Amino acid sequence: MTLRQPLLLTLLFVGAALAVVPAATDTMPLGDVRAGMRGTGVTVFQGMERSEFTAEIIGVLENSVGVRRNLILARLEGGPLAVSGVIQGMSGSPVYVDGRLIGAVSYSMGSFPKDTIAGITPIEEMLNDDTGPAPRLQPVSVPLALPLSSDSLTTLLPDRLARPEPFALRPGDVHATGLSAADGGALGLQLRPIATPIVMTGFTEAAMDHIAPLFRSAGMVPVVGGALSAAQSLPDGPLQAGDAVGVSLVRGDLSMAGTGTVTLVDEGRVHAFGHPFYNLGAAGFPMTRAFIHGVLPSQSISSKISAVGEVLGTIDQDRATGISGRHGPGPRMVPVHVSLDSPDRGKTDTFDFEVVTDDFFTPLLTYNAVLNTLFTHSRQLGASSYVVSGEARLVDQAPVRFEEMFSGDSATILAALYISGPLTALINNGFEAVSVDSIELSITAHDDVRTASLDRVWIDDPRPRPGRTVPLRFTAKTRRGEEITRTVNFDLPANARGRLEVLVADGTTLARQERQESGRDLTATSLGQLIGEMNGARRNNRLYVQLRRRDAGAVMGGRRMASLPPSVLDVLGADASGRGFTRLRTAVVGEWNVPLDYVISGSRVLTIDLDNP
Repeated sequence: MTLRQPLLLTLLFVGAALAVVPAATDTMPLGDVRAGMRGTGVTVFQGMERSEFTAEIIGVLENSVGVRRNLILARLEGGPLAVSGVIQGMSGSPVYVDGRLIGAVSYSMGSFPKDTIAGITPIEEMLNDDTGPAPRLQPVSVPLALPLSSDSLTTLLPDRLARPEPFALRPGDVHATGLSAADGGALGLQLRPIATPIVMTGFTEAAMDHIAPLFRSAGMVPVVGGALSAAQSLPDGPLQAGDAVGVSLVRGDLSMAGTGTVTLVDEGRVHAFGHPFYNLGAAGFPMTRAFIHGVLPSQSISSKISAVGEVLGTIDQDRATGISGRHGPGPRMVPVHVSLDSPDRGKTDTFDFEVVTDDFFTPLLTYNAVLNTLFTHSRQLGASSYVVSGEARLVDQAPVRFEEMFSGDSATILAALYISGPLTALINNGFEAVSVDSIELSITAHDDVRTASLDRVWIDDPRPRPGRTVPLRFTAKTRRGEEITRTVNFDLPANARGRLEVLVADGTTLARQERQESGRDLTATSLGQLIGEMNGARRNNRLYVQLRRRDAGAVMGGRRMASLPPSVLDVLGADASGRGFTRLRTAVVGEWNVPLDYVISGSRVLTIDLDNP
């Protein structure tokens, strides 16, 4: 072998290595972008084939999406854009001028535009926003007043759905380069992030209609999707600029994922969208490849019809200027198992899916998935009843138990919201971080209304005395007029004197009365106490009996204290340390409850005078 042969082999090997290493992408600073420049964009309109379109630069809008948040304004042409206009799912499509990347197509002119004008997020802002501290959603601002009941738990998720407005709202905030101030301000106010299609499989139309408003405020639009066929299997290789990308939210028997376009793959980092997904900061979403079935044109706004494939990595940043992540293993998700028993139809169904691990999305997506399960496999129209049981298993903490019943026209929604309530409270507890390991649910669905109202209450003892066991009887009537009779035996303390009250009430009424008496100052002071209170929450299908006496007490610093002398109450009331203080007029001597197969309502108060024989 001559000396030239090893040299030739070396050159061949080096050449082959260089051929598979992608060249670094050259970028163009925003300061070099000028009106009149013509560039080329890349996106997928069909299948997985990257297609080019033309972008004519109109100008630059400074501060259009916030302080020092700018947009490059461009008119897009080519492919189906003349008919479709800017397309949902194009978010992140890279645009190059003279071979240099200037940014990602990310904003559109709202509904019914007459021209295909889009906003391009500058690439330098996307890259600069990929580091730094991670802003998080704030925890629940008002602690949960105790005791808990279904009415307090079912409102927790809706109270968390407010989202800050990230866009400039006044024309004076927007400075235009290449446009008049008036035109720039007007365009800046019309531009909004291109809506992110949320591809949903296994969801009914009724469930999608119910979920849509929850996503629409965040710039997400639920669309019908489908699973990939064998002929549409996706390759396992890394993503490239212009590829369709998916952000998975739910996987399994139900599937939900946002889709957009990859802007840049640089040193292992994948940058996409050009606008926030939900602006969560640090994130943990599975990153997938996506397949585009086609484009659905619309005079309002067109959308890509897509499906997502297997996980390729993790989206770990969700920022104002886009999302980013890395190829590799996907993040840990929360497995959810639902067993739905429909005895009226002699049928039992089971469902298994996973939801993303996130302070905001875990409760929301669990609610969405459970609601869809109930819509799909039980009664959609008319009143119904649900018995919910199960538990949320936590890492290094006691599990939180689900045990409740709902009946009536809103039972389906309330049953799903009830699952999300404890999850919302746990994740935003304010004491310590909580990790949800798994969720196990068993739901029994009935096609009729199972409610009852308290009718009569009496003590079946002509002379109740201290130290005796006293039978308390009550009757309740169902919606159909059937009578239910039960007996509760309770003990009168041997040292009891004077007048005692016997309060008989449903769980919601009792909890509201106790919260009112405590002035909303009785709250959990630790995660362990919060878990205990959720496991002991007042239930809809139980009738509670409390034996009470008149007694001076107080709620102080989240603790209930009974039998306090007047001097102690005066000292506590004068304490100016800022802790909550509420005087109490009664003390609970004992409490009992009776489980029923109905959602019970009503309350009665009886008086026992032990001083009068």
